[in-house]
Amino acid sequence: MNELPRIPTNLMTGFLGVGKTSAIRYLISQKPIDERWSVLVNEFGEIGIDGAIIESAGGSSLSVTEIAGGCFCCSSDAPIESMLMELIEQTSPQRLLIEPTGLGHPAKILDTLRGPRFRRLLDLQATICIADASDFANPGVTNVNVFQDQLHMADVVVINKLDRTPPAQLAPFLSHLSQLFPPKSQILTTTQGMLDLSVLSTEISPERVPLFPNAHPIPQVGSLQQRPGSQPATVSLLLPGHPLRKASPQQGRAACGWIFSPLDRFRKEPLLGLLNGSLDVRRLKGVFRVGNEWLLVNRVGGELTCESISYRRDSRLEVILDQSDFDWGDFEQVLIGCLGVDAQPLG
Repeated sequence: MNELPRIPTNLMTGFLGVGKTSAIRYLISQKPIDERWSVLVNEFGEIGIDGAIIESAGGSSLSVTEIAGGCFCCSSDAPIESMLMELIEQTSPQRLLIEPTGLGHPAKILDTLRGPRFRRLLDLQATICIADASDFANPGVTNVNVFQDQLHMADVVVINKLDRTPPAQLAPFLSHLSQLFPPKSQILTTTQGMLDLSVLSTEISPERVPLFPNAHPIPQVGSLQQRPGSQPATVSLLLPGHPLRKASPQQGRAACGWIFSPLDRFRKEPLLGLLNGSLDVRRLKGVFRVGNEWLLVNRVGGELTCESISYRRDSRLEVILDQSDFDWGDFEQVLIGCLGVDAQPLG
């Protein structure tokens, strides 16, 4: 009996806010119409945002599964293997993309993909790291061992946000990448995650090993939860003005997420004013129903961007701060205050 062809599989790594999800969306836009792709997304927080964004970019031949509540690189082998095997069995993909959280270490994930359970199922192709030169210029990021290994273990490093990268930041980063060993198969620059589909088939090097294999053995506060491309049952039961809130502090950072009733509508000016306010934000991402339109809002550090999105399910937000503690209750009340008059809290 002939064995089934192995599934081409790529790991898409990168630190918080570098544009991994944008890159995956752009790759999906080039997907052959007759191919079935699956995307496995690992969320840092408890509220899935990336899965919703990626799902909106594909059609019926795209399946997106979210794993929320921490880094799956930190959990035991069994949950990762079970989740991945279930995804393969349910979707029978012809290509698989895996996006770990920005704080995730690639070593354990790659070990799992190369392990005996998946060796005959997966054709492990290029590991692609999306990077921001401003992170390399920031000692608070450069000195993080996970960040260093994301670069070190990648076959391809893509420097994103080139349009906002000054030469004084780009040159030393390119010099650093060119000195890594084994050498990178490709070092690319782009804007808005725009990558050619051919990057997925870039030559790989099995010699890449982590510099810091034990850099990320941190127990998770929450439990990993698998969320296929369908909303949690609780969302349909949410009352307008009464969001579901889930805090998930991890790795010295305060993090929290919200899901709002599908009936809630936000007022654009106060909402963007709040999200672009004085919070010490490492990463902020949300999809919102604003009047009769739906918006994707992104913030990395002090830079906020906003664009239309085809997602139409519910409003949701995930915030990660560069501090260990924060009163999310006060922030939530201001967030609720950004709702339209017909969607204010009851009572």
